Amino acid sequence: MPIPTDRSFNVDGASITFGEGALSEVGDLAANLGMTRVALFTDRGLEHSEHVSIVVASLASAGIDALVFSDVRVEPTDQSFKKAAQWAQETDPDGFVSVGGGSVIDTTKAANLYSSYPSDFLTYVNRPIGAGEPVPGVLKPHIACPTTSGTGSECTGIAVFDLLEMSAKTGIASKRLRPTHAVVDPTVTTTLPANVVASSGFDVLSHALVSYTARRYLERPAPQRPTDRPASQGSNPWSDLGCRESLQLLGRYLVRAVHDATDTEARYQVMWAATLAGIAFGNAGCHAPHGMSYSVAGLVKNFQPSGYPHHDPIIPHGMSVVVNAPAVFRQTWRTNPERHAEAARWLGYSGVQADETPENEALSGQIIDLMKATGMPNGLTALGYTPEDVPSLVEGSVVQRRLMDNAPISVDKSSLTALFADSLTLW
Repeated sequence: MPIPTDRSFNVDGASITFGEGALSEVGDLAANLGMTRVALFTDRGLEHSEHVSIVVASLASAGIDALVFSDVRVEPTDQSFKKAAQWAQETDPDGFVSVGGGSVIDTTKAANLYSSYPSDFLTYVNRPIGAGEPVPGVLKPHIACPTTSGTGSECTGIAVFDLLEMSAKTGIASKRLRPTHAVVDPTVTTTLPANVVASSGFDVLSHALVSYTARRYLERPAPQRPTDRPASQGSNPWSDLGCRESLQLLGRYLVRAVHDATDTEARYQVMWAATLAGIAFGNAGCHAPHGMSYSVAGLVKNFQPSGYPHHDPIIPHGMSVVVNAPAVFRQTWRTNPERHAEAARWLGYSGVQADETPENEALSGQIIDLMKATGMPNGLTALGYTPEDVPSLVEGSVVQRRLMDNAPISVDKSSLTALFADSLTLW
């Protein structure tokens, strides 16, 4: 007897303020949420920045005390999450404010969760790595203020980290982790280094592409109860809207935004694309390129990207995702050629060289062209990996079932081996 499939999808919208100067509104928003003493999370690179100063001043003008935690690790680990959660438990604020990139926002989500509902760390971590237990109740209010144009974490209920004992990334996923309100001020992007704009921009691009090409919600097994429907519910008409607009914006503005920090139009539009893609994948979920990225980032050897802190080797998230994307979309093309062709056109593929480019290479080829134009690494080998590393990369990825099972194709060890091999060198 066939397993019944779902017939409905959820629309979980993020509450967002977007616009120039929006950071100055944080104090009023916090007061409206009943905050009087907040934990403000940021990282060392932003601790003394104008962005944090504006938020602290706004909170002070609303009569709200801000306790600052700046020991957030870029590309957080289970250890850095635990440290942040312990601090939050000891300070016991009545609300949270995050000012930073996805690492800061995700760390704040984890600190809010574990200080509110203390438990063994793996309790809430995604299966099969953790127990995948649901968040027991509502969390304290959290205002997220992104300073990079890429992760979309301000719109999602996902917190990603490196599990050190496995040398792989994993995460915690719950609608209750979604920030109460997102304050997206595009002026923050004018200070970003080119490589950060490029890497975070490809995170946006990947969010939109995988949400648009994910397994349709109608193909998912029906939940036992409607309230059990996962946030990663597959592509659906609501998420499609954000994907479509986000990809068109990236096709027009991403390369411009990377190469010219004074091009405020381009950088603002990429920030808006990031917000739209965050809403989209917060309702549809990601798939294989993101699942593969977890082991790419977690097994990093000596890679040191420009524009990022040079304390420990890291592979920025957007970079670790996009190096896998061309290989994946070569394989997923057959599941819905029309969607893949649309996405390629939105990103700027004109079809002028159609006689030379097979149809199933159009999307992958356009991604590669954008990577070349923005200085992204040429595949896994440029990140320090060799063919001998493929088995380890596969082992760290195959366990990411929340992501792999959202793909429109079956993803197992055999297919992952082929995908990683195809991602070693892209051009």
